[in-house]
Amino acid sequence: MQPSSSRLIELDFFRGLVLLIIVVDHIGGSILSRFTLHAYALCDAAEVFVFLGGFATATAYVALAERRNETIARSRFLRRSLEIYRAFLVTAGLMLLVSAVLSAFSIDGPNLATTDLDDLIAAPVGALRDILLFRRQPYLASVLPMYAFFALLVPMILPLARSKPWLLLAGSVALWAGAPAIDAYLPAAPDMHWDFNPFAWQLLFVLGVLARCQPVYQRVSAHRLSWIVSLSAFAVVAGAAYFKLFIHHGSLDASLKQNLSWLRAGNFLAIAWVVANLIELGWAKKLAQWLPWVGVIGRKGLLCFIAGAVISLVVDSLLYAATDGYLNYPLGLLADVIAVGALFAVALGVAPLKRFVGRFVGALGTSS
Repeated sequence: MQPSSSRLIELDFFRGLVLLIIVVDHIGGSILSRFTLHAYALCDAAEVFVFLGGFATATAYVALAERRNETIARSRFLRRSLEIYRAFLVTAGLMLLVSAVLSAFSIDGPNLATTDLDDLIAAPVGALRDILLFRRQPYLASVLPMYAFFALLVPMILPLARSKPWLLLAGSVALWAGAPAIDAYLPAAPDMHWDFNPFAWQLLFVLGVLARCQPVYQRVSAHRLSWIVSLSAFAVVAGAAYFKLFIHHGSLDASLKQNLSWLRAGNFLAIAWVVANLIELGWAKKLAQWLPWVGVIGRKGLLCFIAGAVISLVVDSLLYAATDGYLNYPLGLLADVIAVGALFAVALGVAPLKRFVGRFVGALGTSS
């Protein structure tokens, strides 16, 4: 949370870590997922992902506006919205393709996009139209539509975050409060719904933007009574952990996540404050320096998200078929190693692959 617009290694580290957690969290038999955030909190990696998305977006926008100008920064994020839309289409297509291939080999994983696949076969034109219009969002592609909307609104959000932060916050909170009622107006095919209500989740994105544009943490932590805030945040984190570990062992109602309930948002903000204190002590920077390959994943966020969706769906389905859905520690750990290793391979291998393709294309051009 430093004022510099230079790239923050802590930000890359946390984004990479969250992408790794998202991969294992979507593997039902994962052993590592028994120890990730959702096991100890009322929220999960999704809240962190969206908040960091807002923070990273503001960092990039401010840097571009300072280096060039506001007009170029605005146009860049309009193009970014189109990039995320293309990423959604690619992810949706890969979810359908993976589901088709696994189904062809009689592998019936619990999270295969079989309903979307059946509808695509029965009415291809209608199903494709629904995907293009966000009316249908195959498994694990559903977080990208709201990100496309967020990127589209960045040229409006960022100037307000810098000049009228309280107005932006008030509008965001009001929209979040009314989000469950507005949800019915989101485009959706029959028997389909948005897993993430963008009118609700924009709150975390906006908070991430404000955390980057305004010295919120610095001002509060500099106050002589800041220890009360830190103590309260720790109490909320501890209380939520106790509830998840000893009182409520099952999954929370899906609507709480879809519409970002105040329980999830409050728990996340408490965790964010505790982590901010650790960042201030320099722990996050040391971790980022010790584990630089995690930051590589964070820097290639969109690519690694798409790759992670494919990896988690394939590994989850194969593990489910191998264990009949029962928890198996050796196979579960093996699945974790394969999934995490595959995501690292994608992040670390894309740059050498691009260089190889560039040299190959250049050699072809020279020979011709």
